[in-house]
Amino acid sequence: MAITTYRRTWTLDDRAESVWHSLPVDIPPGCEGLTVRLSEPPPGAVIDIGCEGAAGWRGWSGGARRSYAITPTDATPGYIPGELEPGVWWVVLGLHRIPVEGVELVVEASTGPVARGDIPGLSSYESDSAAVVVPARPPRRELPSVDGLRWVAADFHAHTLHSDGSAPVAAVAALGVAAGLDVMAITDHNTEAHHAELLPVGERLGIGLIPGQETTTDSGHANAFGAIGVIDFRQPAETWVAEVARRGGLMSINHPLGGDCSWRQPLPVHPPLAELWHSSWLDRRWGGPVAFWHAWGASTTAIGGSDWHSPSSLTLPGSPTTWVAVDAAAAGPDELPGLVLAGLAAGRTSVSAGYAAPVLLRNGDTFVAVDAPGTLLLGWDGSRRAVRKPYEEFPADLPGAHILIDHTGQVLALSS
Repeated sequence: MAITTYRRTWTLDDRAESVWHSLPVDIPPGCEGLTVRLSEPPPGAVIDIGCEGAAGWRGWSGGARRSYAITPTDATPGYIPGELEPGVWWVVLGLHRIPVEGVELVVEASTGPVARGDIPGLSSYESDSAAVVVPARPPRRELPSVDGLRWVAADFHAHTLHSDGSAPVAAVAALGVAAGLDVMAITDHNTEAHHAELLPVGERLGIGLIPGQETTTDSGHANAFGAIGVIDFRQPAETWVAEVARRGGLMSINHPLGGDCSWRQPLPVHPPLAELWHSSWLDRRWGGPVAFWHAWGASTTAIGGSDWHSPSSLTLPGSPTTWVAVDAAAAGPDELPGLVLAGLAAGRTSVSAGYAAPVLLRNGDTFVAVDAPGTLLLGWDGSRRAVRKPYEEFPADLPGAHILIDHTGQVLALSS
């Protein structure tokens, strides 16, 4: 076993130079494993950690873990197992928060055999996954749709133990089933390690699971949807849009007005989607997300996300719920993810506060307001139409954002 140790004080100057710094580790031919340990940062410092192999990206912990291991057959959640190709690998550090006085860190990388029971986080992840049972699903909500399509319920933002979530993929998917969801996107930070689990877990629990990645920086987050490989968060954000599209995926700006995670990256070309309804929109009389939608442009398709991490998260999966119109024949966890992405690409979305909440649907040339009597339908042009009945139709004669509000000005639903 060979050990490579780095001891260094990282300063504000280092962070000014770059948020990301890489430390080399030599991997010999036939290497049986790599274990990396980072010393505990002092209070006030937030240090992210990840791994880049000689042949590509192998995973990311962010600030959620202080150690990880990768072997040919197994890995810490968030990392991809497989052959350790010989050459130079890199321990990647993210200097997310550096105190004024700097921070001394010790990074130790060991190459050699790693017992399966010594892989950080693996045993508990497997036992927690095995303990998940299929929950009861609420009665399915049948919403009106145009011929050939049906509306399915989705949540496009959730995290697991593969990044900074507190539960395995199966447990998060079970929460989605209990919320009535047909589909969830699992969007762990800067990794695709969770993708291998999605289809088997979805088939076990009866929910479609969309492969996603939350491409995460200190000046904005974006979701990349689809099995398209990792989008390099260290590259300028303006390159992400074209790269996601080139690989056949879809990109969304996340929580654009979400506190210190607000979007602050220059983007000459906007991606097709924006997470306009995020779980942090607690007082929906605040018009910021709708104002952002108008500023971003009528072509932006609205989606929502709970951004679930743990039981202490602001909301459960499905709050908000994004409704997507898909091929009416679509059924099963294997078919739904791809067809939901096709529905997103076509802009067929509506967002509501939850599965059973009032909803506004654009069905061809007609808007349908469901379970929203005593509300107002607001158009992109500022027009207002009264909704008086639990089921009411209106001409969909204008493109762009439409919203339902109640008498207090609270937003109840969005429709692209």
